[in-house]
Amino acid sequence: MIHAVAIWLLVAAFFGAGVFNAIGTRATRESFVRCGYPSWWHLFTGGLEILSAILIALPAGREAGLVLGTIIIVAAVLTVLRHREYSDLPLPSVFLVLIALAAFST
Repeated sequence: MIHAVAIWLLVAAFFGAGVFNAIGTRATRESFVRCGYPSWWHLFTGGLEILSAILIALPAGREAGLVLGTIIIVAAVLTVLRHREYSDLPLPSVFLVLIALAAFST
């Protein structure tokens, strides 16, 4: 049960984050640029997040989606740590917990 809930929460979270990043509000775009990423990086990140959501939703792609999602979130955590924006750590931490529950619970 926990496994299924974690899977579908991840799908929703990655899809939502992907759409949010792909739309790229002014604040979102500025945040990526402030962290040293190119101005188009929000589109790339959003696309990867949506792809991760789709892969996680499909049993045949779930493992690849979890790996991709983990890479995305680890990159986000490292970016937050590098720029010492510690108040931004809770959200990626929730993603990491959900990924761990999806990957290791049965």
